[in-house]
Amino acid sequence: MLQRIVTSPDNYEPFLLSQGIRVGDLVFISGQAGADDRGKIVDGGFRAQGDQAFANLRRALEAGGSSLEDVVKVTIFVTDMSHFDDVVALRRTYFTPPYPADTIAEIKALYDPAAMIEIEAIAVARRGGSA
Repeated sequence: MLQRIVTSPDNYEPFLLSQGIRVGDLVFISGQAGADDRGKIVDGGFRAQGDQAFANLRRALEAGGSSLEDVVKVTIFVTDMSHFDDVVALRRTYFTPPYPADTIAEIKALYDPAAMIEIEAIAVARRGGSA
């Protein structure tokens, strides 16, 4: 059974997207960018956006009955691979061993020209967690 993951606020609703979907014990989280609760990209550069993207990822995972510690696969999109060392530093800050499987890809652009990073994840849900 598919369960839609909803956070508040839900900046994805107008675009007909789900923050995530829970299927049994798996949680699939849509790409989380460095946007604040109003949906605006935060100021402060790549690291500030990365911190915000991870905060958004954490919130969506928890809404789905999971956590950053339960992530098994992450895909990180960046608009400039020169931030690779920053991505590694963000992973070190927000993930712990065993680190999740990972793909880091440079792409031409994200949904907002100011966005520099977006993170999507697959995680295991804790028993009894809710979506």
